[in-house]
Amino acid sequence: MVEGRNVTEITQFILLGFSDLPTMLTMLFIVFLLIYITTLTWNLCLIILIKMDSHLHTPMYFFLSNLSFLDVCYVNSTAPKMLSGFFQEKMTITFVGCAVQYFVFSLMGLSETCVLTAMAYDRYAAICNPLLYSSIMSPALCIRMVLGSYIAAFLGAIAQLCIILQLYFCGPNIINHFFCDMPQLLNLSCNDTFLSRLILAIVTMLFGVTNPLIISVSYVYIVLSILKITSAKGRVKAFNTCASHLTAVILFYTSAVFVYLNSSARSSPTFDRLVSVFYTVLIPMLNPLIYSLRNRDIKNAFKKILKKKYYC
Repeated sequence: MVEGRNVTEITQFILLGFSDLPTMLTMLFIVFLLIYITTLTWNLCLIILIKMDSHLHTPMYFFLSNLSFLDVCYVNSTAPKMLSGFFQEKMTITFVGCAVQYFVFSLMGLSETCVLTAMAYDRYAAICNPLLYSSIMSPALCIRMVLGSYIAAFLGAIAQLCIILQLYFCGPNIINHFFCDMPQLLNLSCNDTFLSRLILAIVTMLFGVTNPLIISVSYVYIVLSILKITSAKGRVKAFNTCASHLTAVILFYTSAVFVYLNSSARSSPTFDRLVSVFYTVLIPMLNPLIYSLRNRDIKNAFKKILKKKYYC
């Protein structure tokens, strides 16, 4: 235990990335680069599409555009550094850079959990109270929900940033990952991390338990409302309105939980990194695809834009 030291002796860390897979580096770089480009393209196109088409100016698509914005920032917090590491003999990152990277990563991830919760409430209002939907989901409420999501996530990310800034590192400085993740930093710390782990557990409980609980309660009411619909066509239509959101929620939470359960169980570092790729790189790419491929409104809006360009 080190006491009375506010300045860390280690000023930079070495990120191993995928250096233990030398025969696969070229293939992994090409795959990750294509995923990164696809993620940026789909999410940015979705944001522009929602902005341009007035028919998509509804609460559901307002939340979806914010989700796409978060996905763009989320993937940019880890992917560029990871891709650049394929061309470096040693992928290094300063302590400040490490803290900033995790802060942005945490901020975007926590914001996404809150926005997904807001989207669940939107689906609850649409299915359980369809006649009052417009009055319940007013533009002012939607803005407050999104701002509240960002503020809550900012406070959670600041708490984790304070944890990192209080850590003391005296060696080693090797992070067996492709980005600065909190568990690795806590393991490398030379001072007592009990309080840091306690604060991290509280933040995880607040966001990782409260938000899924609210989403689960919302879907219980949604399912009960769908079961009350007499016609089979009406049930299918009601279910389709929330199927994309439910798929996105399941992918996001199951992947994140799977990663941290495996890390706590001390599984293979290579396996942990490959699974981490799923929720840090693949999820931001899949979200716009999930919401677009089976969404008639987005398809129609895209066709309108293509027709306008064709006539021009």
